[in-house]
Amino acid sequence: MGGVFQRLRHALGHPASDTLKTNDYIPNTMTTLIRPSQASDVRRLTAIYAHHVVHGSGSFELIAPDENEMARRRTAVLDNGLPYLVAEVDGAVMGYAYANLFRPRPAYRYLVENSVYIDHAAQRLSLGRALMAELIQRCEAQGARQMIAVIGDSANLGSIRLHQGLGFEQVGLISSSGWKHQRWLDTVMMQRALGLGDLTPPHTGTP
Repeated sequence: MGGVFQRLRHALGHPASDTLKTNDYIPNTMTTLIRPSQASDVRRLTAIYAHHVVHGSGSFELIAPDENEMARRRTAVLDNGLPYLVAEVDGAVMGYAYANLFRPRPAYRYLVENSVYIDHAAQRLSLGRALMAELIQRCEAQGARQMIAVIGDSANLGSIRLHQGLGFEQVGLISSSGWKHQRWLDTVMMQRALGLGDLTPPHTGTP
């Protein structure tokens, strides 16, 4: 765990010091805040996502988008009336999550797809679970009835277990659907109901 907190200390801008103890940065001493994202967060969103694009297999993008593109994507989510959240640790944005429409065709309007990315220096702080729990609650409050996760790489056990722990079940697997880092990658589809799910119509008079 020492390496994790050393990287986190560096990411948060704390001075490196051999005299600082790992215990200085155990999770229960940190101030963590889940909040709606702001335009000023885009730089951190871009940096967090870039690491996953370049080094990870969870995203099937090959070239990391720049700040302008990340700002455009964030605006598109907000324009659909859906949440785009960030996780702060000691005032620094260390993760983000959002939900967007699964497809633009109107019959899909009660189905949202989630995305969650955590700074590589903060992988063991349960930020993903905190972000996802808040995201689910907000999507339920806004009337969504189903949430889907499209997870790159069937070996991405961290993301799969995160979703399982929040009530998601695997509903599909697209084998060898991506080629990245010189290997074939699967796509894992996971889903959970929101609110009343399919027990009732979304509201009276819905076509």
